[in-house]
Amino acid sequence: MKTIKHVVITLLFITLGISTALLAYLHFFASGDEDLSGEWITNLDMTEQAAVAAYSWLQDIEAVSVSIEDIESYMQDLAIQVNLSFEQTARSEGTFYCSVSQESYNECNQAAYEVFAFVFQEILAQRLHMAGYIDSSDGEDIEALVTEAFGMSTVSYLMSYGPALLPSLEDLQTLYNGSGTYEAAEGILTRQFDDGQHADTKAEYYISNDCNLILSEETSLILYEKQAEGQE
Repeated sequence: MKTIKHVVITLLFITLGISTALLAYLHFFASGDEDLSGEWITNLDMTEQAAVAAYSWLQDIEAVSVSIEDIESYMQDLAIQVNLSFEQTARSEGTFYCSVSQESYNECNQAAYEVFAFVFQEILAQRLHMAGYIDSSDGEDIEALVTEAFGMSTVSYLMSYGPALLPSLEDLQTLYNGSGTYEAAEGILTRQFDDGQHADTKAEYYISNDCNLILSEETSLILYEKQAEGQE
């Protein structure tokens, strides 16, 4: 657990450092009033969270023969897409809509467990080989053993009885989903929610240009990219 705490604390300090630097930049170079109209997307990186969750579970069952770094090296490009749209109705004002892509969430969750299953099979093969039960570490042989033992595939077993590698879709929707009106002035984007998903208002520093939109609070930073018309 000390290793996990060390990783979490390190990530927290890195995040705080980046956010502090951005806030300092925003303080002096904040965007002026402008039109944010359009479709924007961001991809929430889930790699570190999934790796830590997988490693912690393996550690709890005393099956760790890999490091967090090893697991993370397998879990590449794990991301969940969030869509954010603005429609200007007056100068620096308008309506917005934000949502987590359920399809993207499902794909990311599946990919995370497929990688976890591969790591789990590698560890299981090592343990069985050391115990003298099998001579082969072939993935198909291990998968056959898991299916015979648990009546389901390794991926299904880990999804059912393993750790939650990602935040729940409902938790992410609570954080990001919402609609209402907005005002962008003096480098601050204020969103007024009208759907009950969040507190009544949310204020964030922002930087924007034709292609990118950065939203930042004290301890979080999100980079959105603008989508060309007709592009999904």
